[in-house]
Amino acid sequence: MTLLSHWRRHPASFATLFIGLAVATALWSGVQALNQQARSSYDRAAAVISGGGLRSIVGAQGGPISEAQYVTLRRDGWKVSPVVEGTARVGDVALRLLGVEPLTLPRTSPLATMEGVREFKAFMTPPWRALIAPETLAELKASEGDRPLTDRARQLPPLQANPDVPPGLVLIDIAAAQDILDRRGRVTRLMLAPKTEAPVDDLKAVAGEELRLVEPEEMQDLERLTESFHMNLTAFGLLAFFVGLFIVHASMGLAFEQRLPAVRTMRAVGVSQHVIMGAMLAEVVVLALAAGTAGMICGYAIAAGLLPDVTASLEGLYGAHVAGRLAVEPAWWISGLAMTLLGAIAAAAVGLVKTYRMPVLAIAQPLAWRQAHERHLAQQGALAAAALAVALLTYLLGTGLLAGFIVIAGVLVGAALLLPLALAALLVAGESRARSALSQWFFADSRQQLSGLSLALMALLLALAANVGVGTMVDGFRKTFTGWLDERLVSEVYFDATGDAEADRIAGWLERRSDVTAVLPFWKAETRLAAWPVDVFGFRDHATYREHFPLIAAASDVWDRVHAGRAVLVSEQLARRTRLAVGSPVDIPTSIGIWGAEVAGIYPDYGNPKGQLRIDLDALLSHWPDVRRTSYSLRVAPDQAAALIRSMQAEFGAAIGRIIDQSSLKAISTRIFEKTFAVTAALNSLTLIVSGIALVASLLTLGNQRLAQMAPVWAVGVTRRRLATLELAKILLLAAATACLAIPLGLALAWCLVAIVNVEAFGWRLPLHVFPAQWLEVMGLAILTSLVASIAPLVRLGRTSAADLLKVFANER
Repeated sequence: MTLLSHWRRHPASFATLFIGLAVATALWSGVQALNQQARSSYDRAAAVISGGGLRSIVGAQGGPISEAQYVTLRRDGWKVSPVVEGTARVGDVALRLLGVEPLTLPRTSPLATMEGVREFKAFMTPPWRALIAPETLAELKASEGDRPLTDRARQLPPLQANPDVPPGLVLIDIAAAQDILDRRGRVTRLMLAPKTEAPVDDLKAVAGEELRLVEPEEMQDLERLTESFHMNLTAFGLLAFFVGLFIVHASMGLAFEQRLPAVRTMRAVGVSQHVIMGAMLAEVVVLALAAGTAGMICGYAIAAGLLPDVTASLEGLYGAHVAGRLAVEPAWWISGLAMTLLGAIAAAAVGLVKTYRMPVLAIAQPLAWRQAHERHLAQQGALAAAALAVALLTYLLGTGLLAGFIVIAGVLVGAALLLPLALAALLVAGESRARSALSQWFFADSRQQLSGLSLALMALLLALAANVGVGTMVDGFRKTFTGWLDERLVSEVYFDATGDAEADRIAGWLERRSDVTAVLPFWKAETRLAAWPVDVFGFRDHATYREHFPLIAAASDVWDRVHAGRAVLVSEQLARRTRLAVGSPVDIPTSIGIWGAEVAGIYPDYGNPKGQLRIDLDALLSHWPDVRRTSYSLRVAPDQAAALIRSMQAEFGAAIGRIIDQSSLKAISTRIFEKTFAVTAALNSLTLIVSGIALVASLLTLGNQRLAQMAPVWAVGVTRRRLATLELAKILLLAAATACLAIPLGLALAWCLVAIVNVEAFGWRLPLHVFPAQWLEVMGLAILTSLVASIAPLVRLGRTSAADLLKVFANER
């Protein structure tokens, strides 16, 4: 009761402590809820698509499997079930079609027991039935029973909502899927019953080298591709969590200082040190659980608010569909509260240890506490040097995304620990140059106050550095991305036909028009290199590519070699992942065998998680003869693009699956880009708000302590208005100095992000651009944050009566 009475006398300290724990928990748990929601959607999709972790048989070169091969395996005793997969669009919504054959589905597959699939007659006979997630049905703005038209000029079967179907997926009978995707007589893969003995040699005996076994983990491309996105989110959430803990650390440290007299009294009347420490630890646990519960509720609200942007980012970048309704599990609550509890104990540990080790008589002297802080500054400097050394060694010796985050953590922790030393040095220099007594007191008092403000200023440093670093990366990416789009999207019109015959008819019509200067096909096949999915694009030799297509590295005769059919262009991320360079040989699996080619050039492909190859169009047709030939770009005078689109739509109607002009395509790409970084910007702002709360918390908690320093100065004739002005100047000076140090730290963070994290996470490296105007914004944010944080303490000082100031001289201080 004695310990708890402190919070009753200091409600502001309790409020800041509670808010700090709640905010730290909210930001961390919110990010984890987003990650959990996305991964739950991946797992749900993977369970359906892979048949519940079953092995599959696929074409050895990535091509389709014929129905004759399927029949051969079934007759030979292989319990396989055919699957057809593909993509179709309904309006602006991309859908993944999954066609299955219910009668042969393995019993362990979740598809076999799914409601709707078991109703064989309705599912397997025309007009069939399309099972779809309720959220996807809402996204299509359709109702159950509707039959929307796809971009392939085929109608889907009547829609039926089913909550067991993952978002973005349409589950239909295999015959309907073959009809819609124009794959009659072919299937994508064969699911293998779990009890089937399937050695590779046995498969070769039946199918030769045409088929291969695929383990379930090979099918988890989506989770592998999005791993870096979720790790980045986790890192940002962890940074926000630690910034929030600075509030807790500062509040608890000052609370320990404020109740030192009470602790001394309890020790003097016989309460053992172990009992006091146990009571303080129990107090921390109770506070952590209470504040953590509030934080978890707020974290759910934050996650619900950010979920649409995360969903848009994942769909735009990876084509991943995430359920739009946030669902949390008990594990999320338990892990969030455990994180809060551990963080609170860690934040209180220093104060507990200091209190435990100090002698009884020194424990009541605030000056002794500050002297202990001065001794700890030397240890803090050593820890900072160690953190920076770890960052340097990890950069020189480490590899992988985790190593990149260790480098960033080492730099941020080292810089934060060095901040109090740098500010103390600045104040010592100011004091040595001060001439008047009041100015000398100003700097000396600032040094004494620094011990209570250092943690809040460290939080502000990290928040401002994150603002500079992430802002520099995002703005640099925006600048690079815009220029890259201008180079890549040169053609004025892009369209997809609904089928090969329709595409040939449209292309022939366009080639006869005088206003169209070039009809350029860009047809796509798919393969895998080093177990990663790769898109292979074929393109025709034309000045559009020779003059505009961006290359990072290239052979001298790159275009001649590519169009001779001997060489390929490789995207930067694929080149890094497979360690390819210009001149490197590369064996490419095709639908007819292995094609041995050479790398003639490497090009940037920002925003694409997959690898990509660009080859000559004739080479594509010779190695993938069954490639879909429906995508084209058109060169036309920019002012005639709109008229051409109207003419094509009037002439061919439903034969055109999709058509768009250059400016609209750039606008869509830019909108996806902005959505991608909307979550980052929101977390960045929340982190800055947390640092402002930390500064407010420290100033409010220090308010009563400051009377002992200001009362003597007031007593010798300095007015309260002047004292308030000096207090404001002190906070502004420290905040401005912190902002000046945050700018180079932020640039170092930006370099780590573009040179290490982006390369490891996505496979491409961005040029580092600097934006001096952004530095002025950060300086303004620091000043504004400190001004807002100073309002309440300055108002309290202005309202302090002369009697309260005189009381300072009546006690033992």
